Amino acid sequence: MDSMWCLIVHMCFMIALFSSSGVAEDPYKFFTWKVTYGTISPLGVTQQGILINGQFPGPQIDSVTNDNIIINVYNGLDQPFLLSWNGIQQRKNSWQDGVFGTNCPIPAGKNFTYKFQMKDQIGSYFYFPSLYFHKAAGGFGGIKVASRPLIPVPFPAPDGDITLLIGDWYKTNHSVLRRTLDYGKSLGKPDGVLINGRGPKDYSLTVNQGKTYRLRISNVGLSSSLNFRIQGHKLKLVEVEGSHTVQNIYDSLDIHVGQSYSVLVTANQPPQDYYMVASTRFTSPILTGVGIFHYSNSKKAVSGPIPGGPTIQIDWSLNQARSIRWNLTASAARPNPQGSYHYGNITITRTIKLANSDNSINGKQRYAVNGVSFLFPGTPLKLADYYNIGGIFNLGGIPNNPDGRSPYLQTAVISGEYRAFIEIVFQNYESTIQSWHLDGYSFFVAGMDGGEWTSASRKVYNLFDAVSRCTTQVYPKSWTAILLSLDNAGMWNLRSETWERQYLGQQTYLRVKSPVKSLRDEYDIPHNALLCGKASGRPRTPRP
Repeated sequence: MDSMWCLIVHMCFMIALFSSSGVAEDPYKFFTWKVTYGTISPLGVTQQGILINGQFPGPQIDSVTNDNIIINVYNGLDQPFLLSWNGIQQRKNSWQDGVFGTNCPIPAGKNFTYKFQMKDQIGSYFYFPSLYFHKAAGGFGGIKVASRPLIPVPFPAPDGDITLLIGDWYKTNHSVLRRTLDYGKSLGKPDGVLINGRGPKDYSLTVNQGKTYRLRISNVGLSSSLNFRIQGHKLKLVEVEGSHTVQNIYDSLDIHVGQSYSVLVTANQPPQDYYMVASTRFTSPILTGVGIFHYSNSKKAVSGPIPGGPTIQIDWSLNQARSIRWNLTASAARPNPQGSYHYGNITITRTIKLANSDNSINGKQRYAVNGVSFLFPGTPLKLADYYNIGGIFNLGGIPNNPDGRSPYLQTAVISGEYRAFIEIVFQNYESTIQSWHLDGYSFFVAGMDGGEWTSASRKVYNLFDAVSRCTTQVYPKSWTAILLSLDNAGMWNLRSETWERQYLGQQTYLRVKSPVKSLRDEYDIPHNALLCGKASGRPRTPRP
């Protein structure tokens, strides 16, 4: 009898164990971040920076596919503050996006806890402060989402995994830069280029001879496209913003504002120090950030001229961009080939053509999209939509095509049909390079070329292995076309990554709403959501 009872207990235990393992949650990772001002001098001039836990740049988020991320952010500044997660898709959860269209700012002296999941993602990304031109003072850091152990990666495990945050930089205090824009004036050219927050020759990366390293490189700057290169070494491209790529070899890579790349670099040269360079593209004069690629057994310090790179050549950059293609045989966040999603065979249900423009409105510098310069509302758009508060934004306020209208200010939002498959064409009539980002999504960069886009331009689209990413460049006097499925419900920011342009109106929001209320399609308002504007005092209860 006792043995029978033990067998029953054992069987019940195994059933309970099996059942619990079947519904076990994905791992949680907890962070506590304190945001403060601090003194920094990356270009040799003392200035006020924004630090996270005393660090500039801020701490890196190291995570694995499907990890749940909990970040308690304490705002120690004297201004409201928000963090946004560049490239993290926030599936069904634009509540955590960290831009003013979706979130109320964290008040000075208060805290807010972000809760989101790295749902079905891998790759290299970064976070940054989205308000008050804080990005010009720091507050940014890298995000790494590694594949789960059982999911194959299409290259051998590297001997090191290193994040490099490159970007242009101003010596001027961020509050002064902001006031300049508020007065209706342009910022002018930046003062230099940083590598991991360091000025020329201040940053050194130590490597061991014969070893291979994965460098995750993100352009976290404000305005400049950058060319990255390491003297005497080749760059093998393996990943772009969550997509494994065909592993082309490059001498150097153009990385435009807001973009992230992973490359493999093998320390296979004679043991000495080499220049590591990030220099501006399409600018005059050229600004150059320089670091040291240091062999641990180096016999010789770096010397001689800094290796040159491309400068104003558009065709060179365009051809390189076209060479970046999806690796169709690689697994992604799941154990299936990336190319199993045949985007080229899906019927396009809507085309939106968006043209950027440089304008003066009411005597002040502004930028616009199809003639509409985005006006920040007093209430976040997501809250207004959730609580059905009228008069906050104009749904459908941006026309589907540029129509030559005189530019004007408006809080305009694009309405997207849930699960529609659409085409967005970024048309650039200006002589400056543009960089566009869409929160909440990855899209297929189907084509880019010079001149005016027409329906005939689809003949040159790559409908087989175009790379899937979240940020794309548009060359001067050129167009770029992207394809995407609107399968992520929420209110999503579509913006210029050139921060002056974003701040002065070159952005909008894409509202994708499920026709039925279901947690399968979109999460309800978080219990800790900050409420402001006309949403102040509203209940944080789920909608009926």
